[in-house]
Formats: sequence, C-alpha cells, structure tokens
Amino acid sequence: MRTLANDRFLRALKRQPVDRTPVWMMRQAGRYLPEYRASRAKAGDFMALCRNPELCCEVTLQPLDRYPGLDTAILFSDILTIPDAMGLGLRFVEGEGPMFDRPVRDAAAIRALGVPDPEGELRYVMDAVRTIRSALGDRCPLIGFAGSPWTLATYMVEGQGGQEFARIKKMRFDAPELLMELLNKLADSVALYLEAQAAAGADALMVFDTWGGVLDVEGYRQFSLAPMRRIVAQLKARLPAIPVILFTKNGGQQLEAMADTGCDALGLDWTTDIAAARARVGGRVALQGNLDPLCLFASPDRIREEVARVLAGYGRGPGHIFNLGHGIVPGVDPAHAGAMIDAVVELSPAYHH
Repeated sequence: MRTLANDRFLRALKRQPVDRTPVWMMRQAGRYLPEYRASRAKAGDFMALCRNPELCCEVTLQPLDRYPGLDTAILFSDILTIPDAMGLGLRFVEGEGPMFDRPVRDAAAIRALGVPDPEGELRYVMDAVRTIRSALGDRCPLIGFAGSPWTLATYMVEGQGGQEFARIKKMRFDAPELLMELLNKLADSVALYLEAQAAAGADALMVFDTWGGVLDVEGYRQFSLAPMRRIVAQLKARLPAIPVILFTKNGGQQLEAMADTGCDALGLDWTTDIAAARARVGGRVALQGNLDPLCLFASPDRIREEVARVLAGYGRGPGHIFNLGHGIVPGVDPAHAGAMIDAVVELSPAYHH
C-alpha cells in the first residue's frame, strides 16, 4: 500500500480511528464548478472529456484545489463506459441524457456482447487513472468506480436513462434467466474493470447502483444485489486490501443484505436515517453519506445545521465518511459546497476525541 499524506478516508473505510470525519462529494468534479465547465468546453463534449486522460486529471483535481478540506479524489468518468465499450453506440443528447443506438433486448443481442478489455477498449479510463495517480502523488487517495450490473442493464435494455423501466422489468418477469445472463456478463466486466483501475492506481473502489431502488425486495436481491455480491467476491479474492463501497440509491431497507456481501462500506442516500443505519450494520461496515444534495441550495448557516445533524446522527467514533446522499447537482453555488465541507472539518473532531 502507498503511503499518503492524507489517508483519513481509507482509515475511516476500515473503521479505524481518525482525527475528524473525512468528507468528499459524489460528482465533486462537475458542472456546478466554473473551472469544470471551462475544461469541458475545451474538450468539446462530455465523452471527449472522458476520453482525454489529461483533461480527466485536470477536472478530477479541480475540487481538491478549490476545497482543501476534501479527503479524497474520485476518478472523473461515467458509469456507461462499459456498455459503450461493448459497442452499443452511446451518445449524450442535450436535455435528454444518455442514449444507446443499439440497445440489447433479446437473447441474440445479449449473447453477442463481449467482456471489454480494460487495457483495450477501455484503456482511456486506465490512462486517466494512471495520470491522476501520478499527479496526486501522496496527497490523498483516489476512488475508482463503476456502475452496478443492474443499473448498466437498465440503460442497455431501455436504450436511455430511467423512465418507467418497462422493457427491463418485462424481461425481469418474463425472461429472468436471460436477464441473469446479461447481469452475470456485466458483473464479470465490472469486476475486471475495477480490478484494472486498482492496478492503475485507485486506492478504493465504489459501485454505483443508481436504479436498484426501483426493484421490489425479491427483485433487488436477485437482480441487483446478487451481481454486486459476485463483483465483491471477485475483487476480494484478487485484491483483499482494496476497500469496496456499495451504494444503492433508495436502498435503505436493504442494508443488512448489502453488508452481507463482504463489502467494506455502504453509501446511504438522504432518505435513510444514519443513526438507525449505524445501529443495524455499523458493526460490520463503514457508512458514507448522507446529506440531501438539494440542501446545498439553502443558506450556508442552514447547511451547517444540517451537517451538524448528520454528524450527530452517526455519533461518536470511526466508520463515517461524510458525503451527500447522491451527486451534487448543477446550479449549486460552489461557496455552498464549501460551507458544507468547512462545517464537517470544524464540527466533526468533537466526535473523534
């Protein structure tokens, strides 16, 4: 393991003592920052930015340079890199989000999918990880990430971002074996991709299950959680020292089952009570979260009160990483994000002494 000047985030993931609660933000490199918007304009469009390792590095470091209180970098990329590398024809439509020209909706299309080579079709991501790791030096850790198999499958089958999920839910009820075939192929692809990110320099790995919360309990366990368990098992067999974080949006009722996967930490969205979550699974995993991202539109004083509430909810001792309950949204004043980070830096030491 590399020696880092700031390893607070990694120690918290292992539930080891820290001097204060570490903090970072999902989508911390993003459209709310004017410097990010300038870099994106330089690239031309979003995927051109993702495919340029130097610009990926530039935008990954921007929030760290702006907010000295942040405790980790996260790779700037997109969850849809894997399906894009499978040849589905990804494009981003202004105002509509991601679209696939060649969605997969039958057995022939699913069986034709290959597992992308992280150092082949996805080499641009690994080059970005290597470039960022080199630029960070020993400053702080770097998080690598991927979308969950279920979440990737929703885009691949629907052909676009989440609406009613009618096509994939029809497959879930009418052709569950076929859906599992797709999910298992995606699980193996994600595990390989994350393993390669760790080899390229990522210090921790996160799986974003954005759409797991749209499933019923049985459906969640079979089609969202089981593929994530498969990923965790593969990563832990090959990279036992690298911490793994799972995050299911609207997954608060599933925390015990998620902790059973063998992951190191769970992300919480803002609809889950963090005190109750700690009582349920805090003895087994670290917890990350869980301020409502829209709170950042409130006044800085109000933001500080909400930070205090989340910190008090988790309580004393290690095992908490402060974060938003989902990604920061465009339109937030960067000074308000700074107010949140400053509040964590100022208020959290009391919970660690």
